Amino acid sequence: MNYLAHLYLSQHDQGLSLLGNLMGDFCKGVDLEQLPEAVQLGIYNHRAVDRFTDNHVVVQRLKILFSQRFRRFSGIITDVIFDHFLIKHWSMFSDTPLSTFIDQSYNALWLHRQWMPTSMTDTVERIIEHNGLMTYGSLDGVRMTLQRLSQRIRFDNPLAESQTEVLKNYTKLDDGFLQFFPELIAYIDHLAIEVENTQLN
Repeated sequence: MNYLAHLYLSQHDQGLSLLGNLMGDFCKGVDLEQLPEAVQLGIYNHRAVDRFTDNHVVVQRLKILFSQRFRRFSGIITDVIFDHFLIKHWSMFSDTPLSTFIDQSYNALWLHRQWMPTSMTDTVERIIEHNGLMTYGSLDGVRMTLQRLSQRIRFDNPLAESQTEVLKNYTKLDDGFLQFFPELIAYIDHLAIEVENTQLN
């Protein structure tokens, strides 16, 4: 899952939970034991989300929709497009307006930036400056995100051209997301990794 989904699957009103759930993508070289327990739990929640997503039959079925040239990058593509669909169907999953949720997330992340590794601070600052979470709402934003991700990969890759695959399979990807995401929410609710520790924030 990508940034917006991880924030959504955190304890929304807990700043350190939001931080930990996003920090799961920036943990390389980080001594987790030096972080507040609430951040650690957010990271564990992030990892549970990724494990469930990577092994879910619906997600695996969606990945094979992509032609062989893009198959190696299908996980990246589905992560990005799932944030697009979360924005598209936001009102199905939250009573909080999307813009309010995003603004609150930005504020909470920046308030707790002292716990971020440098790579995360730079990324979060850039996201906030350009309102990056909202870019996934448009297909043009998806295209630009995939192009940026392509440039970050250290070898030649076709990811920048994968928008054609997204458009070709858009309806099936959308339907798959709507089948998968409620199951992911139910799974994380059942695990309750953070629920008993919200006071830690």
